Amino acid sequence: MPSYERLAELIDPESTVLLTVECQQGVVGPQSALPELAHEARASGALANIARLVAAAHDTGVQVIHALAERRPDGRGASRNARLFRAAERLPVQQLSGTRAVRVAPPIEVSEEDLLVRRLHGLSPIQGTDVDPLLRNLGCRTLIVTGVSANVAVPNTVFDAVNRGYSAVVPADAIAGVPSEYTPAMVRNTLALVATVATTDEVLGCLKNPRRRS
Repeated sequence: MPSYERLAELIDPESTVLLTVECQQGVVGPQSALPELAHEARASGALANIARLVAAAHDTGVQVIHALAERRPDGRGASRNARLFRAAERLPVQQLSGTRAVRVAPPIEVSEEDLLVRRLHGLSPIQGTDVDPLLRNLGCRTLIVTGVSANVAVPNTVFDAVNRGYSAVVPADAIAGVPSEYTPAMVRNTLALVATVATTDEVLGCLKNPRRRS
């Protein structure tokens, strides 16, 4: 884990954005299309930790962006060039635009200041979406990445953020994937090489007690 000084240097509320990845009811809610992932997100405490981080961001003025994956009822524009996309088309719960499935899942609360970015294609919340220009317009230097899944979307997000020049911070207990033992292995062997890995409590400490800058 990083030193508090290093983490505090990265998490300047004025240049930090908190991103939640696919924390929507059709993914991590009770009626999830992916019940194993939804169970892991809740049982591991990741979803509760994301809610804590979002609440702290609201209290401290840190911008929150919720990245949501959805599809049109007719499937127009959806990606089909991978096994994952084709399997998603057959799931009993579909992430259809305008439905409950693509609403941010409790206990995460959405404020009026939050930005919601929806995508119809691909694996990453950043590539080919509004997230990158929004981050630049917000003056973001550090992106805190939370959400699901540690198998696909979260590492995609971290790689895309780093490739675009942002510093990525990953609260390891605020992401989830399946099986449960995969997430810590992926964090240790992959994300730790490109991002600053911390705990939710460490990030909360920096948000609530920001380092004074001259």
